[in-house]
Amino acid sequence: MARRVRTALSPVLAALLGPFRRRPLLLPGALFVLVLGVGLSGLGRPAAEAGTPYGSGERAWLAGAQTAPSAGPDGRAVVPQRPGDDAGSDARHAAPDPSPVAVPTGGPGQLPRGGTTLFPRYRLVGYSGGPHTAAFGRLGIGRVDDRVAEIERYGAAYAAGREPLPVLELITVVVQAKPGRDGKYRLRIDDDVVAEYLAAARRHRALLLLNVQPGRADFLAEVRALERWLKEPDVGVALDPEWAVGPRQVPGRVYGNTTGDELAGVAAYLDTLVRRHGLPQKAMVVHQLAPRIVTDFDDVGRHAGVAVIQSVDGIGARADKVATWRRLVAALPPTVHPGFKLFFEEDTESGALMTPKQVLGLRPQPEYVLYE
Repeated sequence: MARRVRTALSPVLAALLGPFRRRPLLLPGALFVLVLGVGLSGLGRPAAEAGTPYGSGERAWLAGAQTAPSAGPDGRAVVPQRPGDDAGSDARHAAPDPSPVAVPTGGPGQLPRGGTTLFPRYRLVGYSGGPHTAAFGRLGIGRVDDRVAEIERYGAAYAAGREPLPVLELITVVVQAKPGRDGKYRLRIDDDVVAEYLAAARRHRALLLLNVQPGRADFLAEVRALERWLKEPDVGVALDPEWAVGPRQVPGRVYGNTTGDELAGVAAYLDTLVRRHGLPQKAMVVHQLAPRIVTDFDDVGRHAGVAVIQSVDGIGARADKVATWRRLVAALPPTVHPGFKLFFEEDTESGALMTPKQVLGLRPQPEYVLYE
């Protein structure tokens, strides 16, 4: 993990540190990148049992990561400047008014590229990340429109008899090393950022998934807080239970976990939104890197308005990723769709990145393929 943090943050810090003496207003943005990069650095780490402590070195850097404020006066995250922004401008970049956000592209009650159900018509292919920094993953590098163009190219390679549907998985609730004012160990990204990425998704007829790393908060409470966005026909959620810890636990010191019963509560809430507002089916992705990160997955049950997807987040060489895949999908409930995650940096430290052909060779065949 420590190596991942250095790899992710080195280029960001190198770019930001130079101008500090001349323009001290850059400092808040740089601190935010540092803190959130640390918070996100463990996504997709190798499998471990829920409740298992991290190594002592990992505890040390995460426990001391938030030594400076990383939130604005409203408790939401302060967003770093985009590359190319004027260095003297405020660190919280200007974004369009979050209401309204363009218009849905699929028509009333439709998915972005038509229809009301995701599967089996579509195969979802996407990037994950956060706002305007490589520390979050591929989605945050450069222009969002350029990243979606890359997703489209990958999508064509994954079609295999289905229609590709691009996905932008935006890390929206970010785990933190310190408790914050409410003691929940998480920050919510500002609505302006969500609006910006939703507008980008709509320019390309793509899905936006809002990723939640809850810390000590409950998944359902965090998802409910996103309701204004989830009333939109092209917005779903992605849940990251590795970061869902108990009331006396600290993220980064133990692996979090969740239960099928807790996930069922989120799915039921989304299903209610779908029926109440005449929406198409919602995607609900659950990231999992070890069996005990999610217990009793079959308790999620069936919800007509929700497509529940298990994203297998194993990391490393192809053989290791395939082994993790087989272990996690062995007891996959029939109500849950299979998904697979690849890491541009970490996976290639152990060999070549798996190709679309190799990923499509997995059984069952993944219906959601995510790149970080």
